[in-house]
Amino acid sequence: MVNLLHLRTLLEVTRLGSFAAAAARLGYTASAVSQQMAALERDTGVELFHRSARSVVPTEAALTMVRHASKVLTDVETLLAAASRSTDSPVQELRLGIFPSLATYILPDILRNPRWKKLGIELRVWVAEPSQTIQGLRTGGELDLALVYQVGQSGLAWPHTLDRQWIGDDDFRVVLPASWGIREDAEMQASQLSDMPWIMHHPGTSDAVVIERLFASCNLHPRVVAYSDDFHASLEMAAAGLGAALVPELALRHRPPGVVVLDVPDIRLARNVFALLLNEKRTAQVQLFTELLADTLRGSTATVRARSAATMPKTTQKSTPKPRT
Repeated sequence: MVNLLHLRTLLEVTRLGSFAAAAARLGYTASAVSQQMAALERDTGVELFHRSARSVVPTEAALTMVRHASKVLTDVETLLAAASRSTDSPVQELRLGIFPSLATYILPDILRNPRWKKLGIELRVWVAEPSQTIQGLRTGGELDLALVYQVGQSGLAWPHTLDRQWIGDDDFRVVLPASWGIREDAEMQASQLSDMPWIMHHPGTSDAVVIERLFASCNLHPRVVAYSDDFHASLEMAAAGLGAALVPELALRHRPPGVVVLDVPDIRLARNVFALLLNEKRTAQVQLFTELLADTLRGSTATVRARSAATMPKTTQKSTPKPRT
């Protein structure tokens, strides 16, 4: 029998291209991921990866298995939900803490998804920043499940008694006013952006500290013209020509006209999204909900990237920014 946990790990290894990256995403060690893949190879009788000292490359057999694994896992989720309903189990109330951009762009997609209607969950939603929702996530507290994010190794912390599950990553992207004449998805070095006006996070927050350190390591010393922790406001100000901004892909779901998204290889930063759960609240229904959440987030970021690619001009010429005064 094929272990479904091993199939989920296979999907992440092939998506990310390494055991170590998949381990970091799933909360395992690289050795545990390697052991899972070895067990999957034994169970299926096929070689799944060409291994070398520096990389793992999926075989054709692995790619074929990946194409079918997503459907298999979805079918299993449906089966479990149907079995739960057949026992006349009561609707489970889930008190959910969720940060604003996830509530704005992901939760509505979940509530419209036919899979959601089969879960038998009644939501009670509290929209707030992670630092607030974590406070409500304790035995006897206001919440059962909190959806939070970390930027790099920021100062956000939670009790070790909580069960943590990685949901996905929300990558940051550099956006500029279209009026500056730089084409969509132009590849540029971070140092080329130093002379431009920037819209930055408010100083002193954990996210701002991580971003400032990243910019300094790239020799990017922005000329700040505005401080904003509201990504919608940052995008609108960028669209109006005020300055460049660093915003997560979720915020780009409804980006305004008048901004372009750049490819800046030096700037690689993401919000790592996690579900934090009280152990006594874990049920099959909650597990299906978190898996639906992960699938929806993955689909959302893929949509943003596809839209960005669709707006790219056919030329591959790189653009050089003009300093702003």
